[in-house]
Amino acid sequence: MTPTLITETKPEDWTYISEGGATIVFSYRGPHNVQFSDHVLRLRKVAHGSSDNTLLDTNSEQPDDLMIAFQENIISKVVPSEFLPSLVMVVLDEDWLRSLVILRDGDRPAERRQTDQIDVRRTKGVLATDLIGGMPIAMEIKPKWGFLPTEYHLSPETVALKTGTCRFCMHTSFRMEQGAVGTTYCPLDLFSSDDTRVRKALGALWAGWYESNGSLNNLRFFVQGRMTKPDDDHSVQLLAHFFTADGSTDVQNFRQSFTSVLAQALLDSPVLSLLSTLQRTLDVLDVEGLSKLYTQTLPDLPYNGLGSSVPDPSMDEWKDFVKIYHSDYHSWNHTVPSPRHLRHYLMAYLLSATFKDCSIIISPKSTQVGSFDVTIIDMDIKSMDRLGKWERLDRKIVEHYKSSGSQRRCIDSQRVTQLGCTRL
Repeated sequence: MTPTLITETKPEDWTYISEGGATIVFSYRGPHNVQFSDHVLRLRKVAHGSSDNTLLDTNSEQPDDLMIAFQENIISKVVPSEFLPSLVMVVLDEDWLRSLVILRDGDRPAERRQTDQIDVRRTKGVLATDLIGGMPIAMEIKPKWGFLPTEYHLSPETVALKTGTCRFCMHTSFRMEQGAVGTTYCPLDLFSSDDTRVRKALGALWAGWYESNGSLNNLRFFVQGRMTKPDDDHSVQLLAHFFTADGSTDVQNFRQSFTSVLAQALLDSPVLSLLSTLQRTLDVLDVEGLSKLYTQTLPDLPYNGLGSSVPDPSMDEWKDFVKIYHSDYHSWNHTVPSPRHLRHYLMAYLLSATFKDCSIIISPKSTQVGSFDVTIIDMDIKSMDRLGKWERLDRKIVEHYKSSGSQRRCIDSQRVTQLGCTRL
């Protein structure tokens, strides 16, 4: 198969859309091209001053190769293809990338430009379905963790906290203590499948977007292919015309209309229920239980952190794991996990982390007024060397929350019948 070359386009054909911690996204706006029209280009970033000057071979395997293979071979086996974007590898060119930086770096947020840049040494990138650029409006939500852990593997010191307050709400408290912008959003409301609670979650997401001037990344709006902030009067006016009957930009009216429209779109879609199920069934031990199983199974190895002595799974191992997940996995006794299943439990936790960290794009269907498509994006493969970091972070978050005066009661609708998420 002939590779797709980015040099078949001009840098000026691409418009900046958005970026995360590791990647940056551009939308194709050039002349019609079968390979590039209706696609976005996802490029890797690198921190300023990075000392790694290694040139990467076009024929060698790179993270984006793994990401594409991971979706094709693993993600697509647990998520229906209708909820996934297409992903294709594209060959890059350093001079082309440098020209793109000159043209578009000024479109990036100032705080991003100060910390990192496009990695012009990369020889491969990803072309994905453009879920934003071809739409008058689109929204991105990062739902986060949609469940509470069971008590079986939690310590006496953490069980009450972890089964009463969700991970996101505890993490928000931890971040606010460090000076980050706060939010009242609770993922368990969004994942509840209850109209009142879903509206509450969306209202909190909207408030976070509005009050932070778009700096919180759990909700993003895109108007005519560009990320929009609350102080962009023209774009907000276009959003208001879409969501409200009279085009009113009154804050409360806009918020209520947005939550009403989006709540129905999400309740009509199986995506959130699917994500919650995948998250909770793959993370059955919590990081605490996983750590206990790891130390019990490998007592003679030096403990440098959870997963520190375990190599990353090969793609063939991931394929085997998915087969096990669809068969034997659900019949295992997760209350008393077997040491012989350690590697599979580690892989399950990594895959759960992928679904905890993904985003969904909600965009209006062009063929049906009032209906929306919901697509899951950013499902990157996670590495074993992240487990130790997550274990330490989990401990810090819980210790902070235990010492804080404020607590929050979060309700997992799949575990109890009581609804709501209220302050204690």
